[in-house]
Amino acid sequence: MSPVLANRLSAETSPYLLQHADNPVHWQPWDAQSLALARAENRPILLSIGYSACHWCHVMAHESFEDADVAAVMNRLFINIKVDREERPDLDQIYQTAHQMLTQRSGGWPLTMFLAPDGTPFFGGTYFPREARYGLPGFAGLCERVAEAFRDRRGDIETQNGELRRTLAGTVPAAEAVGEFDRKPLAEAEQALVRAFDPIDGGFGGAPKFPHPTDLAFLLRRPDPGLREMALITLKRMSEGGIYDQIGGGFCRYSVDERWEIPHFEKMLYDNGPLLALSADAWAQSGDPLYARVAAETASWVLREMQAADGGYYSSLDADSEGEEGKYYVWDRVEVEQLLTPQESALAARRWGFDGPPNFENRHWHAKVAGDLRAEEIPLLESARQKLFAAREQRIRPGRDDKVLTSWNALMIEGMAHAARVFGRGEWLASAQRAMDFIRRTMWRDKRLLATAKDGHAHLDAYLDDHAFLLAALLELMQAGFRNEDLSFAIELADTLLARFEDREVGGFFFTAHDHEALIHRPKTGHDNATPAGNGIAACALQRLGHLLGEARYLTAAERTLRLFWPQLCRSPAGFGSLLLALEEALTPPEIIILHGPADQMTEWQHRLGAAPHRLVLALPNGIASLPEILARPESDQVNAWVCRGVTCLPPTTNLEELILLI
Repeated sequence: MSPVLANRLSAETSPYLLQHADNPVHWQPWDAQSLALARAENRPILLSIGYSACHWCHVMAHESFEDADVAAVMNRLFINIKVDREERPDLDQIYQTAHQMLTQRSGGWPLTMFLAPDGTPFFGGTYFPREARYGLPGFAGLCERVAEAFRDRRGDIETQNGELRRTLAGTVPAAEAVGEFDRKPLAEAEQALVRAFDPIDGGFGGAPKFPHPTDLAFLLRRPDPGLREMALITLKRMSEGGIYDQIGGGFCRYSVDERWEIPHFEKMLYDNGPLLALSADAWAQSGDPLYARVAAETASWVLREMQAADGGYYSSLDADSEGEEGKYYVWDRVEVEQLLTPQESALAARRWGFDGPPNFENRHWHAKVAGDLRAEEIPLLESARQKLFAAREQRIRPGRDDKVLTSWNALMIEGMAHAARVFGRGEWLASAQRAMDFIRRTMWRDKRLLATAKDGHAHLDAYLDDHAFLLAALLELMQAGFRNEDLSFAIELADTLLARFEDREVGGFFFTAHDHEALIHRPKTGHDNATPAGNGIAACALQRLGHLLGEARYLTAAERTLRLFWPQLCRSPAGFGSLLLALEEALTPPEIIILHGPADQMTEWQHRLGAAPHRLVLALPNGIASLPEILARPESDQVNAWVCRGVTCLPPTTNLEELILLI
């Protein structure tokens, strides 16, 4: 047997992989060299998938991957491959699904899978401790037993692998004859959310609780005020809970309890973009100043901590600092009293729950909204917040994953642009435009989109989500402030999406491009996860662009996607929020309003028209050259408005009040 390679992660760009570059484990990246070595030596692969902000990934690394004795066992028995799930969501999606099939349990991170040399998994789990505990085996001993099974029971493993591959292939939806679309899946999804709703604390189900922003967006669009109220209650409870950073702004990934009180402290870009947009919509619908404050603080956090000088948005903040989860965020009562005046301290204690028993590990306090606040107390509380924030800034900060991911940037661009529209905040729009310009400048090369960049180096072919989310972001960005280059980019992206991802035989979109690396499975899913389903967002965005430009190819691709997933929507629509939004707009096309005229006259029109969810508004000032023919209008010294619904367009109007009555 030839000697294995040394640890090769030092040449990677992923901060997560670089965290493991000094491990005694001979980690390899997922590449042709590593896979060829496994096949040449007929050795199983130990695949470890995680991400830089993951608490239990750090725990397993400290316990096992940094331990020389455990590393020696791993190096002797396996080709060890480390994967950043954020850079390779294709691998994560495949092996999370395989884990669920093999173990009949949901997965998570770190994901620990043992693969045959051809990449097919035959055993797996998530976190394993160094020594046996929590009902889990010790990791080194487990490695020995897995390697022994691979050596002695190869025939059984190959039989199982064949069955697993067939089962994976069966997850790709097949074409079925379907009739006309109707609203039944929408109604059934509403009732499923009603049944799962927690009327006391908001959200759906029990602990742990995740935000589910796609479901909240679905509810906020419902005509039934009771359904909209479910979303508003959830957003209110989250905004008042510890999942929201009461001191510095921004949402954590999830709450470990049903009350949204104690979070898993990592902050992810992909959550905060949609939640920023939802906070803006919640304020627009309710007028509650809580949502306006949360939107402003979240946007400020993004601009302060998550946007690079070159425009791209960073990926995440770690849950841990100084080796402890949440240490950066929690408080000592004595520390609070020393930092604040007696009046500030008393108010902060009442407002944020510092006057009750410690709520984090029985010894620290994590801020939540625990008491009412009178209007005259707001300045004093803000003074206290600023002092606590300044003190917290002096602590050792959680690590920041500073790679730029196209798909997550798209979610934040869309959220920032939408909030900019709702609140009229030019600096938020400028932030979104700078991020989009970075993506176009750095990640778009020869009409091919790249997935990730760090320190000026962009690489990895982009996935369905990158293209679909970015197309949706461009449509939102153009409504906040039209730029012709954004429209051109949107058309190029839509054409690339069809050319490289569409299943031309049965419809829908594969997660990977047609010329992507061959893996053991090629997913095509419509189910939302932590982020929306690429198929759902692609269908939504293509429909909107198709209606805007009168482009039948885009509308047809969206309809074929809905037809492919229609049987699933009819059987069990829960979890298909993004496809349900596409279905809703297929049944009732969005209202499209085109404004044309002097730029300085359109601000009031845009403000009065607002940001209704079923409406697409483009304000095209005089002087824009090379517009598509369907959008081109003659120059005018006053604003003209064209309103279209589906294939029906009304005569143009120059009267804003008349337009408001029309819509």
